[in-house]
Amino acid sequence: MTPRVATVDVLLDQQQMTVEDLSEQANMAMERAEAIALGRWTPAPAERQRIAGAFGVTVEDISWGHTMDPRNVRYRQFGLQEEI
Repeated sequence: MTPRVATVDVLLDQQQMTVEDLSEQANMAMERAEAIALGRWTPAPAERQRIAGAFGVTVEDISWGHTMDPRNVRYRQFGLQEEI
């Protein structure tokens, strides 16, 4: 059976790590680690290697990329424009 691919936030939950733990173990800024965990930032290849190493998995075991709904981003930038 092929191993399941997981996002960074799922791996944090599974391994009972905090974003602070990830930041420290992957040697990256706390803000960057948080953005990656929230799906707001797609890490560079070197960052992916460090993150995978922090979790003890391969880069291929992690689903990379934005997971945040763009409608939420737009709402936070401009507020709700239409009447409900």
